[in-house]
Amino acid sequence: MAKKSKKPRSATPTKKSFTLKLSKKNKVILGGLLMLLGIALFFSFLSFYFTWQDDQSVLSEFANRNEQAQNLLNKFGANVGHLIVYQGFGISSIILTFLLFISGLHLFFSISKKGLLRKWIWGLVFIIWFSIAFGFFAKSTPLLGGMVGYELNDFLQDYGGKVGVFLMLLFGLIVILVRLFQFSPDSAVSYINKKGKSLASELKSNSSTKKAPTAIKIKEEKEEEIITPKEEEGPIIIDAYTHKKDIPPLPKEEGDDSFQVNVGTEEDTISMEVEKIKEETEETDNIADRLVDDFGEFDPTLELGNYKFPTLDLLDPHGVTGGITINQEELEENKNKIVETLKNYKIGIAQIKATIGPTVTLYEIVPDAGVRISKIKNLEDDIALSLAALGIRIIAPIPGKGTIGIEVPNKNATIVSMRSVIASSKFQKAEMQLPIAFGKTISNETFVVDLAKMPHLLMAGATGQGKSVGLNAVLTSLLYKKHPAEVKFVLIDPKKVELTLFNKIERHYLAKLPDSEEAIITDNAKVINTLNSLCIEMDNRYELLKVAMVRNIKEYNAKFKARKLNPNDGHMFLPYIVLVIDEFADLIMTAGKEVETPIARLAQLARAIGIHLIIATQRPSVNVITGIIKANFPARIAFRVTSKIDSRTILDTQGADQLIGRGDMLFTQGNEVTRIQCAFVDTPEVAKITDFIGSQRAYPDAHLLPEYVGNDESGTSIDYNVSERDSKFREAAEVIVIAQQGSASLIQRKLKLGYNRAGRIIDQLEAAGIVGQFEGSKARQVLVQDMAALDQLLGDEAQ
Repeated sequence: MAKKSKKPRSATPTKKSFTLKLSKKNKVILGGLLMLLGIALFFSFLSFYFTWQDDQSVLSEFANRNEQAQNLLNKFGANVGHLIVYQGFGISSIILTFLLFISGLHLFFSISKKGLLRKWIWGLVFIIWFSIAFGFFAKSTPLLGGMVGYELNDFLQDYGGKVGVFLMLLFGLIVILVRLFQFSPDSAVSYINKKGKSLASELKSNSSTKKAPTAIKIKEEKEEEIITPKEEEGPIIIDAYTHKKDIPPLPKEEGDDSFQVNVGTEEDTISMEVEKIKEETEETDNIADRLVDDFGEFDPTLELGNYKFPTLDLLDPHGVTGGITINQEELEENKNKIVETLKNYKIGIAQIKATIGPTVTLYEIVPDAGVRISKIKNLEDDIALSLAALGIRIIAPIPGKGTIGIEVPNKNATIVSMRSVIASSKFQKAEMQLPIAFGKTISNETFVVDLAKMPHLLMAGATGQGKSVGLNAVLTSLLYKKHPAEVKFVLIDPKKVELTLFNKIERHYLAKLPDSEEAIITDNAKVINTLNSLCIEMDNRYELLKVAMVRNIKEYNAKFKARKLNPNDGHMFLPYIVLVIDEFADLIMTAGKEVETPIARLAQLARAIGIHLIIATQRPSVNVITGIIKANFPARIAFRVTSKIDSRTILDTQGADQLIGRGDMLFTQGNEVTRIQCAFVDTPEVAKITDFIGSQRAYPDAHLLPEYVGNDESGTSIDYNVSERDSKFREAAEVIVIAQQGSASLIQRKLKLGYNRAGRIIDQLEAAGIVGQFEGSKARQVLVQDMAALDQLLGDEAQ
């Protein structure tokens, strides 16, 4: 019986098991990705520390393609830097970029991964340790430790205190030194002993070294090579190979301080005279000192030597003579309500103290041990509800103190008069270049700052909350402290009614353009010329500082007063210039970049040469207070605003939305925020001050700024002759009519022309009636609707 042949079984497909092992190609791709990602994050984090203030306004505008960030990686870099650096681990996050780059390097070149895990572990240890360390030692600078370091440090201090956290950081440092750097006490002691022994042996060898002999041996040569000098009286010229005996010493004159040394061998010596150089006498008395001795220092106030400063009688005390009245019942009632509200949320208070201000009372509380600060901070609205008061503000914690502050408005506010702050000794004795008395703090102290050190001031707040009164307080402070020769004002008032009273002091304190009739600028079209004129003034002043070899206006004026600078060389005494803009939002709406660009230039560069800016606006939005403005205005004042967003736009923090109005304001100069009640100066008081100054002898004219000749954009045609039109005139007209957009940039792009030629064509199109007049940053209006109308218009002109 034949055996059945076995049929070959069909091979069943085997299932591939899942594996994380990468192919060589995928390793190269993934490695390259990790390396480039590490490089990108490195530049993103590094750039974040220089551009984070400018990029705050674009963090929430990631999807908006029109918004651009200053970060090297644009909006991606700004958002990633904010997420990982600010909300993450701070500056130690840069270690993460190196770890990613090293990992990519291992994959890209197929390097053994041995030790890579160890690098990641120690890298993460360093990131966490440095983040907590910066959060502990640099708590006021959250950018160094990041929010993770700040919160971890805060969490650890709640349980171990500052001493415990410090000891924990020290222990972490010891672990790192021992485990990573193989540090041991024995090696440190042996290293110190080794260094000590080498230093001792070096000192010993130096002390035993003998001094080199003073005699210089003369090289002996053969007899025929000896050169014998001539025996003459007077100095002898010595050759290095001279070998002569018995040469007489040189004659010595009276009063000669020279001395002789023997040069040669022990048997044969040559006397050589070493002449002592006489030191020249220094002349300390120079021309400048003689001029100061003869005429005294230059006095810039001499031309108006009889000028009298305004008196305190011109200011109204506003009925407040006895200071702040303390209502004991109100204090006790508020204290009980605060304690009861916190008790309802199981928050105990160990101590409470009240500081009474003119409009607000500060209650400082010390909570029981173990109470988290954030828990009290979140009860802001509940405390306001229990007190039935508007404007409750919690400061947790108060900078420089171990307490938490709760600011509660007084039922009967006290008016802070301008007279009280001007008369205070703090203002009268202030040794500042441009002192400004804003008002009084919660502790009833006069708040005085130096505008020259700010160096620029941004004021913002809702309508009717005290901005104009704040500007009057600034100007009044300077009028009471500075002579007309020392400070000049450039006043821009689009409202046309706020600063008109200062017209009376035009020839004393104001500055204007040479061809301007009024010193106070109310026409927005003239603002651009004034700002560009100030830029020219800034450049001229910097040129004077460069020639005088000084760094700032203070050093320059001191040198000029000491008569060390010659007026014939163009030098002059430079007064401070304060630019005041009452409503900045209106200028941005009408002129846009043409206003923002010179203001940004002045804000960046003008501090050293004495030009300072004060900008006020009632619309604190990001398109008005842009990142460029905020970056160059560290000193900011926020009056009451309507929302937390507006408060963050002005101050980068909330709090202005909790103010009570009527001059209640927050002031910051880049660090902590101070609550101040602005001093009240009424319009009749300003009128009396300006009348008093204006009635005195003045300069022949206002201080003249450099002349600025801008582009002719008033609507008058430059080219009326049809025969002189540009060869591309017809093509440009067609482009403008088809696009219905009248701009020089469009002509540049479409016809590939330069800016100057495109500008001339736009002027010719305006003269022909094809486009309308210049309207600031907006595109010109196209007056011709279609090509048929254009053909008809140009055909009529040809006839």
